[in-house]
Amino acid sequence: MSRKIKWGVLGTADIARCCTIPGMKKAENCCLYGIAGRSKDKVDRFKKEFGFEKSYYSLDEMLEDENIEAVYIPLPNTLHKEWVLKAAAKGKHILCEKPLSGTEADVKEMVDACEKAGVVFMEAFAYLHSPLVASVKETLASGEIGELSFMESIFITPGYTPENIRVRRETLGGSVYDLGCYCTSLMLTLFGEEPKEVKAVGHFTDQHIDDFASAYFQFAENKRACMVSGMCSPQRGDRFFLYGTEGTIEAPVPFNADGELTYYVKKGDTCQEIHVTARDNYCLEVEQLGNCIIKGEQPHVSHEFSLRNARVMDKILKEIGY
Repeated sequence: MSRKIKWGVLGTADIARCCTIPGMKKAENCCLYGIAGRSKDKVDRFKKEFGFEKSYYSLDEMLEDENIEAVYIPLPNTLHKEWVLKAAAKGKHILCEKPLSGTEADVKEMVDACEKAGVVFMEAFAYLHSPLVASVKETLASGEIGELSFMESIFITPGYTPENIRVRRETLGGSVYDLGCYCTSLMLTLFGEEPKEVKAVGHFTDQHIDDFASAYFQFAENKRACMVSGMCSPQRGDRFFLYGTEGTIEAPVPFNADGELTYYVKKGDTCQEIHVTARDNYCLEVEQLGNCIIKGEQPHVSHEFSLRNARVMDKILKEIGY
């Protein structure tokens, strides 16, 4: 049996409760050691529900525990930088929720601090660990649809109540930060390069966050992409389509989906169904960071990738006037 990393969770956010902690429980190299938060009731509830060994009623208290090797940070976007820097200073390996912070400059500071401290640091884009993304990349590399020329992606959800951190300016809410980062990160993954030009428009709420944004990207050799992110739909919708010189790939698959997944390769009058079995994406990202610590693997979501994605998001946000 492989060694288990003793993990601490710095916060009791919904993303931790609903997605990442259940994934951590499935990870073969993860030990749910500690849960920390400012609310004693929530910390106690998390400890009981998920079986953490220890509880802490302040975030700093957890970082002082030398038994904890790695921490997962699900805090609001505005707190990521502060707690990544603090965790790195205490020698903890770090998985931090996306987006890492509000600007490329902040992400650079976080990366530099973690590299100086010698700790593993990875942005939590769980879906990028999915076999679905790996399969689509393989299909593209095979030349099945020719050269990738255009890509469209969309991630829309219903709105949220006013107190939700996703729609509050002071916590860097908005559709680009919360949803658009999926579209941009997938675009960068599949094109393998940064766009030369970014144009975007957005709509803002009374809370001064974007509940809709649309962006256009121009790459070298006249390759192009577009994305839509929004918190303004009665239903959730997320998917991506790829257009090559000889065919298309249609993936009407939700981000972070697991189980039996299907995408379609269309050429002329033919349509090929490609089936992929995907484990829990959140489990996969936790296991991968654990393997970075135990086996010396490189983070699947690299520092360079996170910086590229932050640069693209900076350009979108500047374009829409965030």
